[in-house]
Amino acid sequence: MSMQSDSPNVSSANASSATVDPAEIAKFSKLSAQWWDPTGKMAPLHKINPLRLSFIRDAACRKFERNAKSLNCLSGLRMIDIGCGAGLLCEPFTRLGAQVIGVDPSATNIAAAKLHAEKSQLLIDYRCTTVEQMDPRERFDIVLAMEVIEHVTDVGAFLARCAAITKPGGLMVVATLNRNWKSFALAIVGAEYVMRWLPRGTHQWDKFVTPDELTKHLHNSKLAVTEQAGLVYNPLADKWSLSADMDVNYMVVAETAVAS
Repeated sequence: MSMQSDSPNVSSANASSATVDPAEIAKFSKLSAQWWDPTGKMAPLHKINPLRLSFIRDAACRKFERNAKSLNCLSGLRMIDIGCGAGLLCEPFTRLGAQVIGVDPSATNIAAAKLHAEKSQLLIDYRCTTVEQMDPRERFDIVLAMEVIEHVTDVGAFLARCAAITKPGGLMVVATLNRNWKSFALAIVGAEYVMRWLPRGTHQWDKFVTPDELTKHLHNSKLAVTEQAGLVYNPLADKWSLSADMDVNYMVVAETAVAS
């Protein structure tokens, strides 16, 4: 499930960047003011955010041999959240000690992120740009692409650019939606038309990416999948949980090769 001023502000970051879809920027810019409202349009994202956070934190701690129970378990690690929205992941990872950069092509999203970080007294490097426009010499221990690839114009090219800024021996974490009848029923019909969690048209089912397709793209960018998990919703308990069921929402951890 992916979520991101009525003024679209597509001129934010250069909309001509290789994989950026200006229509997608405009769509999610309209939601910028609601990112931090846990009862508004972003309510489902607030509910799954603790699961995303713990999944990424635990994977990073295993990889970099840290104690996940430590309050500063990610201290010294450089992290980038691509398509960060208003910073729902950037802020908790900053509190865990990571040096976080949040990147989003929407100026209104970045403005909301900066304002909330200031109120939270957190120093986070937010940039209104795209991964393609970043300095190719920058490298990160952890690269996040959470609920982003189903909104880009070229998944392979986008992931290749993300891989290029991942340090040797680093991690990339990708979250997206599977493409099958079940995801159409739940993520499109259910979430947008029945439950009305998201505005209609938030997602295009044909742009969803299967785990096999994602694995192939990552392999082509010299990344190897090491962990994966699904996110499932229990309507009776109104609760999300991690699962082996990757039929709809899922997350994947991939590693780059260590430089010889």
